[in-house]
Amino acid sequence: MPAFTQTELAERLGSGLLSFPVTHFTRDLAFDEPAYRENVVRLGKHEIAGLFAAGGTGEFFSLTPQEVGTVVRAAVGSAPEGTPILAPAGHGTAQAVEMARDAEAAGADGLLLFPPYLTEASADGLTAHVRAVCEATSLGVVLYSRANAVYTSDTVATLADTCPNLIGFKDGVGDLEEITRIHSRLGDRLVYIGGLPTAEAFALPYLELGVTTYSSAIFNFLPEFALAFYSAVRAGDRTKVRRLLDDVVLPYTAIRDRKAGYAVSIVKAGMDLTGHPAGPVRPPLTDLDEAERELLAGVIAASRTAIA
Repeated sequence: MPAFTQTELAERLGSGLLSFPVTHFTRDLAFDEPAYRENVVRLGKHEIAGLFAAGGTGEFFSLTPQEVGTVVRAAVGSAPEGTPILAPAGHGTAQAVEMARDAEAAGADGLLLFPPYLTEASADGLTAHVRAVCEATSLGVVLYSRANAVYTSDTVATLADTCPNLIGFKDGVGDLEEITRIHSRLGDRLVYIGGLPTAEAFALPYLELGVTTYSSAIFNFLPEFALAFYSAVRAGDRTKVRRLLDDVVLPYTAIRDRKAGYAVSIVKAGMDLTGHPAGPVRPPLTDLDEAERELLAGVIAASRTAIA
């Protein structure tokens, strides 16, 4: 039995900051389970509303289905009591259904449903995809809208009506008009999660649209900064938010934008630079070079000054 009902999970996710722990690899790119477990314990000591195991920042796309199950079980077994763990489901519909069932068997508290792999799909096809996953599990499901799976307000409303365990909508597109439509139609039926990289850059305007939380990659290596930033957003402290954006977040995104895939690579570099090494990224991603690591070290130093 999950530790949270679907309603409790939605309320918990919307009440605070969320994060995606990186997935630790050894030098030969094997999953480093002891290091991963230790990191989940570390992150769980902070005031966090939920952790997403093997998510996008956790290199879900590079893990085998068997590895996903191993990572999810490691997270479930290591998270402090009361910290929700959400597992991923994705790729084709049949694979996503299997992942959903395995996540429930592993003791996960909920699911994040990633876009189907590669192919484009119609609204009817996406509806069938989501419905199949929701019907395969009793866990609460958060829908991730991005890339080749962009869900319109009509589609989300249909799914909310027909899938009782659909509890959340995570936006990775940035279409503010569509988010406004979805929130206007569904209100508090769903929890709304910001999912654009880097989420902090969009947190303040999203809050005005009913998006009360977001998944912070920065939390992996700068948890105190990430929580201070989130607190400023929720307090509506625009002056502080803008200062932290100028001093830390925007310089961080400038490094991230130097190369495709760096949204994950920069987090692992940050882990290493702050004394919590998580190993390299797996191909097709690439690690930051030394010059970029030096720039990131400067951002890390600035973050500590910014919240001192």
